[in-house]
Amino acid sequence: MIEQKLPTGLFQTFFVSKEISNCPLIVDMMKLGRTIDDLGIADDGFCTMSLGYGKRLLITAKNVDVRELKPQDIIEIVDYDPLKRTMLVIGAKDPALQTPVHWIIQKARKEAMAVLEITSPSILERTPFMLPMTKQQTPIGTLERAKDLLSLLRESKYLRIQNEGMLLTGLNMSEIEQFLVNTFK
Repeated sequence: MIEQKLPTGLFQTFFVSKEISNCPLIVDMMKLGRTIDDLGIADDGFCTMSLGYGKRLLITAKNVDVRELKPQDIIEIVDYDPLKRTMLVIGAKDPALQTPVHWIIQKARKEAMAVLEITSPSILERTPFMLPMTKQQTPIGTLERAKDLLSLLRESKYLRIQNEGMLLTGLNMSEIEQFLVNTFK
């Protein structure tokens, strides 16, 4: 798994607490991480997964290997303000750079409670070509990327991101896991 070497300063993080989340849905995220490992997905890249939890968002922290996910690798986003680019966080680690996009998608599309973003050059070769693909490459974690992905999510719950990988959405982690098993097994 490679480390995310991307620009910083996309948002400012304020830690409400450094406690580890005790949300029972973390188990579902860890299970999906094991499935990703079993299927050999993103061996040459990284994944970011998130799950809506009430008005909050559970998301994997920056530079975390989802294949070996532990509860301390998942943080809670209490709030995000895209205009001020500020984020309130509960957890011990920094949020992934994709967090703003995941937050916006989940607030805009109620049927996208679970999101998995796979950044892996080889995944595009293994992905069904009938899935819609972004027309251009947009910077990770930006409002521009969120708008681009939201427009495609009207057509399909599963998308390909040009030159990067794919984005999968569902009502829960099990729905995404089922798609991965059916597609990549």
